Amino acid sequence: MSILNITKENFQSEVTESKKPVLVDFWAPWCGYCRRISPALDQLGEENGGAVQIGKINIDEQMELAEKFQVMTIPTMILFKDGQVGKPLVAAQSKGQIEQWLKEQGM
Repeated sequence: MSILNITKENFQSEVTESKKPVLVDFWAPWCGYCRRISPALDQLGEENGGAVQIGKINIDEQMELAEKFQVMTIPTMILFKDGQVGKPLVAAQSKGQIEQWLKEQGM
């Protein structure tokens, strides 16, 4: 499953109105840690059988969305389920930590 590039223009259709849960990763290209955790998100996207869609929001290009969801530290991940905002995961350390966080949110 491909990773979605989320913008303010497509946020509603790709996230809020999505039929499946969407894990949104708030990141920036200059953030070394964001680039380090990115392969784990790619793997999760491939392994979850389409149960969860993965999307990314570049906070430099989409400051409005970062402010709306009070993203102060990157990477920050938020799971959106049925249009509802889940508990954020800030600065995930590993793929395992992301998987555990998803389980805690009913995934």
